[in-house]
Amino acid sequence: MRLGIFAKSFAGNQPGAVMAATRAASYGVVQYNMACSGLPSMPEAIPEGVAEAVQTAARDHDLEIAAVSATYNMIHPDPALRWHGHDSLEVIAGAAHRMGTRLLTLCTGTRDPDDQWRAHPDNASPQAWRDLITSMETALDIAERHDIDLGIEPELGNVIASAAKARSLIDEMASPRLKIILDPANLFETAALTEQQRLISEAVDLLAERIVMAHAKDRDTAGGFATAGKGVLDYDHYLACLVRVGFDGPLVTHGLAADEAAEVAAFLGRKLAEVTA
Repeated sequence: MRLGIFAKSFAGNQPGAVMAATRAASYGVVQYNMACSGLPSMPEAIPEGVAEAVQTAARDHDLEIAAVSATYNMIHPDPALRWHGHDSLEVIAGAAHRMGTRLLTLCTGTRDPDDQWRAHPDNASPQAWRDLITSMETALDIAERHDIDLGIEPELGNVIASAAKARSLIDEMASPRLKIILDPANLFETAALTEQQRLISEAVDLLAERIVMAHAKDRDTAGGFATAGKGVLDYDHYLACLVRVGFDGPLVTHGLAADEAAEVAAFLGRKLAEVTA
């Protein structure tokens, strides 16, 4: 596995500065965000030369662009906002290869109108699922046109709230372009260690052949998010599960301050060395 970090973890709106900070903190991979190029995360247009500058900066600092974030609320209660998201997805998709990647990351969404990561009781409704299918059909058509893949992430606050729902979506869409980003801290809020381990094992086993990226953050004892290595997540178990199914892609951390980045890289590096020894 290769260690990575969200590019947005570092301040700056020029890719060169962000890539330099990434390399200085001992990472070899980034999940990029268009905000790091001084644009909205979901831009209406990408000016000429901007995408190429991302790939150039990555090459200059010997970094891999594992993915570009393209998150919008795919089941927003306002269909017009969903279509605005689809339009921006197409913009980023059209620039993906010029940035040096073929993977865009999505947010399957929520019925909450204000926060695309916040749970809503209607997320479990049949209509929410139908709207997700319609949005995914549109997104996969975009992916096909631009020869890219799309990564979704099981997330408690979203319509795809579990590994089982992610598996159902994969089976229903039947597209090889639909991939999985797995973040174990998104599978539970508070859980006894045995339950946490069960959830992680089942998710890895259920989604193994579609996992193209693993995320690394943590949970505190109250159920809030924490920096990787500073919470209750059993990283030994998580990484062992990934190794067991042959995952060798990027392990990308996020949800941390810039001044924590080097410490987290050291922690994850130690854990990887232990589990692969």
